Amino acid sequence: MPQIFHHSTNALAKTTIFGAIFILVAALWVAAEISRSSWNTGQWVEIQQPVQFSHKHHTGDDGIDCRYCHTSVETAASAGIPSTSVCMNCHKQIWADSPYLQPVRASFSTGKPLEWTRVHDLPDYVYFNHSIHVNKGVGCSTCHGRVDQMPVVYQASSLQMEWCLGCHRAPEKFVRPQDKIFDMEWRQENKTTAEIKDGKSLVNTNHIQPAKVLTSCSTCHR
Repeated sequence: MPQIFHHSTNALAKTTIFGAIFILVAALWVAAEISRSSWNTGQWVEIQQPVQFSHKHHTGDDGIDCRYCHTSVETAASAGIPSTSVCMNCHKQIWADSPYLQPVRASFSTGKPLEWTRVHDLPDYVYFNHSIHVNKGVGCSTCHGRVDQMPVVYQASSLQMEWCLGCHRAPEKFVRPQDKIFDMEWRQENKTTAEIKDGKSLVNTNHIQPAKVLTSCSTCHR
């Protein structure tokens, strides 16, 4: 019986199969990298605001505590956005005539709030509570980065689920004493064995739930 296919067809078929697998794996890798990139997550992208407000100047240079503006960070799900009157507490006397502060003065005189642009914007299907994290020992810089060094605030973390799970799976690497919650210089990278041990002690002291609870779907998706 005559042979229908040439012998080279076997090699061609194998090459096609392996090539298809390679292309599929490469496509998945590219998709994963795009998903993690700042183009998708918004990480490292400076967000311009209606007023040229510098966290570096107010927090880093002048040493203003986070809670002066974000008053509800310890008691509510939202950290809170300061009203214009909070800004004017200082700026009635300091830089009162600065053209940069004209939007603030206009807001104060008309009663119309400034429309700030959100920097850290979680999806609507994610439940996040600032007060729980702060009271359990998670500091501001853990999620927001060194805002005391940011003239213009940007999203310092990816805010993707894998990033959240990194902390929820091993909170001992991230929690800190309560008197260091608002300390921007608190070091959390490259923890020593002793520091990890202290972290585990804080996990127990602060009654932080075990990883199997913290990584449950219902913890963040309600």
